[in-house]
Amino acid sequence: MHAVILAGGKGVRLRPYTTALPKPLVPIGDQHAILEIVLRQLAGAGFTSATIAIGHLGEIIRAYVGDGSRWGMRVDYATEDSPLGTMGPLLTLRERLPESFLVMNGDVLTDLDFGDVLARHRASRAPLTIATYARQVRIDFGVLTTDVGRVVGFTEKPSMDYRVSMGVYGLSRSTLDGYTPGLPLGFDELVLDLLGTQDPPHAYEFDGYWLDIGRPDDYDRANAEFTTRKPLLLKGA
Repeated sequence: MHAVILAGGKGVRLRPYTTALPKPLVPIGDQHAILEIVLRQLAGAGFTSATIAIGHLGEIIRAYVGDGSRWGMRVDYATEDSPLGTMGPLLTLRERLPESFLVMNGDVLTDLDFGDVLARHRASRAPLTIATYARQVRIDFGVLTTDVGRVVGFTEKPSMDYRVSMGVYGLSRSTLDGYTPGLPLGFDELVLDLLGTQDPPHAYEFDGYWLDIGRPDDYDRANAEFTTRKPLLLKGA
């Protein structure tokens, strides 16, 4: 069981926390880096190896994680010299990857069972499996429906329900066939390409705890909740 952890971004939205640290290494609960939590969860789910795709401040991640032996895993690295998008780094790794593997962002805080995502992906034989989460978006305005200059409908501050990508995927290596290594490839581009085929992505629906630590308020919430969430996030710790 192999995972690819995407950790090459600059973490611009999380500044100033990421001025001197890569986003996956910002501390949660003053004790654990996000990436440490992820690696412990992967090891606990049965993953034996991982590749970390690094870029901005990647040497700090390499120094912190090392070969992964303290988590009982084998960890190697892929260096992203220029931004390649979410899926672009996988193209240069393709020959090093098993036929099916997990891909995830390095800044996700969740109690999702990563092993089950990969198992369900393998069983489905889908080209891509996307872990999804239910989110409700509230519009803080009255919403108008118009038609040729006339108002034909009105809804006061509606809420809209969506299922969003959690930044965790099961992927088959053959799905990357036809894309050029070294060129950017976004998650959005890959999904749209697959939607145009007769073999679209599968969804893995999850309703547990998930927090994408992309902005300062997300990071503050993660720290505020970590003490109560720690038994779920770090079972046995």
